[in-house]
Amino acid sequence: MQDVWGLAALWIGLALIATLLSIWLRIATALSEIIVGTVAQLLIGALIGTTLGSDTPWIKFLSGTGAIVLTFLAGAELDPDVFKVKWKEATVIGLIAFFAPFLGCTAFAYYLIGWTVKSSWLAGVALSTTSVAVVYAVMLELGLNKTEFGKAILAACFVNDLGTVIALGMIFSPFTIKTLIFVIVSVIVFFVLPYLTPRFFKKYGGRPSELEAKYLLLFLFGMGYLAVWSGSEAVLPAYIVGMVLAGTVGKDHVLIRRLRTLTFGMLTPFYFIRAGSYVSIPMLVAAPLALLILFMGKMITKYLGVYPVTKAFRYANKEGMYTTLLMSTGLTFGSISALFGFSHGIIDQQQYSLLIAAVIGSAVIPTLIANTFYLPKYLLPKKEEEKDA
Repeated sequence: MQDVWGLAALWIGLALIATLLSIWLRIATALSEIIVGTVAQLLIGALIGTTLGSDTPWIKFLSGTGAIVLTFLAGAELDPDVFKVKWKEATVIGLIAFFAPFLGCTAFAYYLIGWTVKSSWLAGVALSTTSVAVVYAVMLELGLNKTEFGKAILAACFVNDLGTVIALGMIFSPFTIKTLIFVIVSVIVFFVLPYLTPRFFKKYGGRPSELEAKYLLLFLFGMGYLAVWSGSEAVLPAYIVGMVLAGTVGKDHVLIRRLRTLTFGMLTPFYFIRAGSYVSIPMLVAAPLALLILFMGKMITKYLGVYPVTKAFRYANKEGMYTTLLMSTGLTFGSISALFGFSHGIIDQQQYSLLIAAVIGSAVIPTLIANTFYLPKYLLPKKEEEKDA
């Protein structure tokens, strides 16, 4: 048992270091956790000749739970009222932001790098994403989340990532009778939950026993079990469960804050540090051209897809470029997709390392360029308006 406590202390210590780095360097915590996991694995392997224990069953469980609850929260924070108003441009921008890199990066990986067909499709899925976490953090920091411009970008992010979730499930999950059962049960659950949840919470919720969290975890774990049983991935139904409950759970700010505390304080560090521990720096150094192709593939295809659409919706030049660059970011779903491919033997460790490095690059570089050169400052809320809000 002492080994378990020692390993737990090591991982929480790494999570604490990653959080401090994210504060000092002003980068997303998920990003710093991936980097800390990579560096820690490299140092421990070189100095002691052992590993971080990433394949230990209880670490895999906490890591998987973190991915499921994080994915649920991403779906639950979709604002249905904003989506009703901005559905047309959010849908068009979100879909093109998914399909352009999905098809383009698949072609880049297959024809330019020489990956297999399945590996290339996985690359297309992993690089098609837009990071809701990065975009939401930027919107929140600048106050753009209160403007129609910012709300349209956030809604487009959800459409983009929904496309990624569906593609990951449809391409890599074998279609059997189990898949049919999974789909039928999922549809029933997705229809029943929005009706059942608010009534159940109203009658039994608001107690110190945190009934709401247990209720949500029951459905997330249950749907996760059914997804894995059918040959799919546990995080896939979590995103849609979050979306169908966005009108109820998403508006309960106290419950969302408690779930965030559980998720970011305890669970997601295990997920992102574990994801980083599989990255091999020597393998990255051995294939710099492939890394450049994957990263530029995502940037070029996102630009060619999204920017013309923003002009079609009469965005000004700065607004169009800012939207395009933020839609080019990737982090959470990109790393989830890459880890899914590595865990299921679709890609090897070098391909996994290249995809994660490209995803990390896309989380940082487009955001820096957008905020430095293309921030539409005339759309930022005035300080007086912020005080009134």
